[in-house]
Amino acid sequence: MTYFGNIKSYDSAAGAGTISPENGGDALPFKRADLQQEAQEPKVDERYGYDTVEINGADKRAVNLQQQGEASAVQAQARAQQG
Repeated sequence: MTYFGNIKSYDSAAGAGTISPENGGDALPFKRADLQQEAQEPKVDERYGYDTVEINGADKRAVNLQQQGEASAVQAQARAQQG
């Protein structure tokens, strides 16, 4: 099942970040390798679709992250108008 959320944080040096689910809940960690477009660095507030996997039978992690183009473009335009 694909979920949707916004990037909460991303550390390019560590190659890891977190994504906040749109439907609420705790932010989920992800790694650079989990991005479908690895060459593209995610930015805070960008919208991504993702799947989840359980780690050690309890903790969840976001995987298969894919940027949601149209929504992301709208968000970027809104941020540009604000600043």
